[in-house]
Amino acid sequence: MAVVDILNSKAEKVSQIDLSDVIFNVPVKSSVLHEVVRMQLACRRSGTASVKHRSDVKGSGKKLFRQKGTGRARRGNIKAPLLRGGGVVFGPDPRSYSYKVPKKVRKLALKMALSGKLHENTLVVLDQIELKQIKTREFLKVLSALELKGALIVVDKKDENLELSSRNVPDVKVLRSEGLNVYDILKYRNLVLVESSIENIERRLLA
Repeated sequence: MAVVDILNSKAEKVSQIDLSDVIFNVPVKSSVLHEVVRMQLACRRSGTASVKHRSDVKGSGKKLFRQKGTGRARRGNIKAPLLRGGGVVFGPDPRSYSYKVPKKVRKLALKMALSGKLHENTLVVLDQIELKQIKTREFLKVLSALELKGALIVVDKKDENLELSSRNVPDVKVLRSEGLNVYDILKYRNLVLVESSIENIERRLLA
């Protein structure tokens, strides 16, 4: 088991914690991480691009002029794609881009992402982060003490003071343990785990 120091909000060592090798010491494969991140980003796509086709355009169905004898190209109704204001032929329709990766692969990728942060020494464990009120200045003091510029902070439960104090700080995100995902772990330079959230993460990944 890997032994990691537990710090307080002033960057002082208060104790140590053993991290499970099953979760925090997994060989990292970029292909697995790539597959899961790609799935996450695909699921986030809105897929709302849409156009009006010939049948969707409002207009008369009357033939514009007779088929023969005018010297012009034959025409149907005013909704024809070749005419201004007509329907679009091969435009996009609303669709879902989401797809699923096997649950075992998603769990494995999450373990790899956590292991990668530990191996890169960008994993920080805090005993707690307590803000008495919603103050961005107080939150920045904690980041400054820990010397963190970009961080994903994982907590075990809702903390309104922390979440609201951090929302205007660039390159920082506060996330609850149940929402922990591969994309966010890889996106931020540092991973900060509040000690109480580690138990939830281990329970989720060892189930």
